[in-house]
Amino acid sequence: MVNVARFDACLSDQLLALQAELNSGIYRPGKYVHFFIHEPKRRRISAAPFRDRVVHHALCNVIEPLFESDFIADSYANRVGKGTHRAVDRFQSFSRRYRYVLRLDIVKHFPAMDHQVLLGEIQRRITDRKTLGLVQLILNSGAGIHDQEYRPTLFPGDDLLDLLRPKGLPIGNLTSQFWSNVYLHPLDCFVKRELSCKAYLRYVDDFALFANEKEQLWAWKQEIRTKLEQLRLKFHENSAQVMPVDCGIPWLGFVIYPDHRKLKARKAVHGTRTLTRRFNAWQQGEISFGEFDASLQGWINHVRYADTWGLRKHVLRRFRW
Repeated sequence: MVNVARFDACLSDQLLALQAELNSGIYRPGKYVHFFIHEPKRRRISAAPFRDRVVHHALCNVIEPLFESDFIADSYANRVGKGTHRAVDRFQSFSRRYRYVLRLDIVKHFPAMDHQVLLGEIQRRITDRKTLGLVQLILNSGAGIHDQEYRPTLFPGDDLLDLLRPKGLPIGNLTSQFWSNVYLHPLDCFVKRELSCKAYLRYVDDFALFANEKEQLWAWKQEIRTKLEQLRLKFHENSAQVMPVDCGIPWLGFVIYPDHRKLKARKAVHGTRTLTRRFNAWQQGEISFGEFDASLQGWINHVRYADTWGLRKHVLRRFRW
């Protein structure tokens, strides 16, 4: 049995030592542990040591409020009171008011983020040298972390030296999720203010614009391409199509129509397989019923945001209690 008092004392000692390192300026991030996930596509996840994750949380707690007041209301990722389901609700709300949608997503978003561009955005709000030094340390710890998965791109005006610019944020860091919103905030402002798009929303690197005229959306697409080049990013050209909203638009794991929603088939298959594995693990005594039930309730709570009553009955019938 764990001695809770001894554990708490040990943790407090580590936090005090970490605080001393930060105050004295000798703190240095540790090495990441890397692994891959395949949901829905192959991604390299980089897990920082525990002490570094504590630093990431502390830094975000301090600087996030400075940026939060500037973010647009329709940015839904990694923000208090937002999230996937609110983004889905908003997407459907727009689809009921407009005839067409332009959906875009960024090529290799986290691997492609340029450190110089990001620092420029951070320095607009933060001037404290110690804080900026810590930001730089964390950024440097992730430089080149995606080199094996990402081939650098030359943008208009670049030379070969620009291929060596530090880039890439580790997928898995809290700071990376927050800095993603900081990095793309200029895009949000551009779409809302300069393009005067009244129906726009973004979730991480997926964003959508709505209008009643196809021509308007095609024109906006060209201007967004230019704006993203200034941020040293590109969107996927093949999927950047103007679509009628009533044909059903894939968005965050759902297919959204103006009057109903479906769960994407791939998500249904993946969820069923995961729950089956968890059920079998419970039956074999590898996990508790509470752990299996938590997985089941989490899945139900997610898929209930679509018309999935039949799917839920079908999945639950697979389990013999």
